[in-house]
Amino acid sequence: MSLTDLLVMLAYLAAMPVAALVLAGRQSSSMSYLEGHGDLPWWALCLSLVATETSTLTVIGVPGIAYQSGMVFVGLAVGYLLGRALVAWLFLPLYQQGRMLSAYDWLGQRFGPTMQRLASATFLVTRLLAEAVRLFAGMLPLATMLAAMQWHLPQPLLLGVIMMLTLLYTVCGGLKAVVWSDSIQFCLYLSGALACVALLWHKAPAGTWHTLQQAGRLHLFAHHASFLHSAFTPFAAIGGGALLSVASHGTDQLMVQRMLAARSLRDARLALMGSAVGVGILFALLSLTGVLLWARNGGQTLAQMGFASTDAIFPAYIVQDLPPGLRGLMLAGILAATMGSLSATLSAMTAASVGDFAPLCARAARALGCSALGFARLITVAWACALVGCAGLFAHGSQSAVILGLSIAACGYGPMLGTFVAGMAMRRATARVLAPAFAISIPLMVWTMLVFRPYGQSLAFPWLIVLGMVALFGLAGLFHMVHPVLCTLRARNRKPPP
Repeated sequence: MSLTDLLVMLAYLAAMPVAALVLAGRQSSSMSYLEGHGDLPWWALCLSLVATETSTLTVIGVPGIAYQSGMVFVGLAVGYLLGRALVAWLFLPLYQQGRMLSAYDWLGQRFGPTMQRLASATFLVTRLLAEAVRLFAGMLPLATMLAAMQWHLPQPLLLGVIMMLTLLYTVCGGLKAVVWSDSIQFCLYLSGALACVALLWHKAPAGTWHTLQQAGRLHLFAHHASFLHSAFTPFAAIGGGALLSVASHGTDQLMVQRMLAARSLRDARLALMGSAVGVGILFALLSLTGVLLWARNGGQTLAQMGFASTDAIFPAYIVQDLPPGLRGLMLAGILAATMGSLSATLSAMTAASVGDFAPLCARAARALGCSALGFARLITVAWACALVGCAGLFAHGSQSAVILGLSIAACGYGPMLGTFVAGMAMRRATARVLAPAFAISIPLMVWTMLVFRPYGQSLAFPWLIVLGMVALFGLAGLFHMVHPVLCTLRARNRKPPP
């Protein structure tokens, strides 16, 4: 690592937490810690949304997928735009009806506390696992790149450093610090991606664009891929991307927390729709990086380059080919992406824990002698420790980390989205049938992701959401038919003997 690279990284590590804490100000209560006072500007929430959903998996994964398949992630962004429009129209008005700490407050109002806590617990477990993938994905290429530059840091030590830096501003500054740090971090790795595209294009020979067109590397969809196993066919990208966006931005606390912090419904909608444009721009830049790398390498395959996974392509380019300074910027960008997604997850999981399990948290706070703010910060630290512990579960595997992370999240998205749809569209829907259906459909979807591999391939993550909704409504219909029979049997058993 050159002195310039080191100075760039140290400048980022020193300046970013300080800037986030200065912008956040002092947190005086648990509500300000978890809600951000509801006075954050829409454009900051917009940048925070993009930083939260993209993360390290995007920065290292999308160029690798583009290297093999072209600009398919840009096609997926078209579906994201349609999905966000539905969320802005149907879901956001629900969250503006009252003061809510989590997305699942609305389920509690509609179906009661049991359904609220069941949904929140599902979010906490699936988010813990999905974020562990993000954490490991962000740590591994960073450790590899540092080792290639003669900086040999043990993986546990690097994990601990990343988490401690993230906790520094998350615990002290709360949601405000998370949003402002996300905004700074997104601008950092967006600038890095733009610089990589400019450098690759500057060094590309004449006729490169024509070569990419002829090779089909500029196509937005995978037209010849399997309908069930690829997330990038036209129908899966647009329809599945829209469904994924509705599920994530309409029902996932990680995203909804940002909209709950908006000043008004109008600001929440501006932040949401603006994030669709932001993620499309980022996908385009990272995908262009991947296809330009493919052209520069003469179309070599992974095996020819000696890589086991597409996630190794972009990190190798950063270490071996970027000039000093820009290399440090991209290393800081990967670190920023990891820290941004981590801080957002910690804040969202803390808000869900405190808001959806309020009686339990209140008793625990009294037992520990903590204030509400102190206990919320303690919960943040506890989730940070759990994330570090789970990150080691994903230390092996050749599947792209970005696809694995989306698949884990999709296991909960289908049943969750189905529950929200039932609450909005079915007046007679009750927790008596939805709660057991939800509880069974979640492990069923996990089993589907892990075991059901038709023709030796895993099912594309958009179809996991569809199957999750089908499973929920199918089981709910079954319980609806069985429930009267069970009630009759119970009534007969309660009758006193003659």
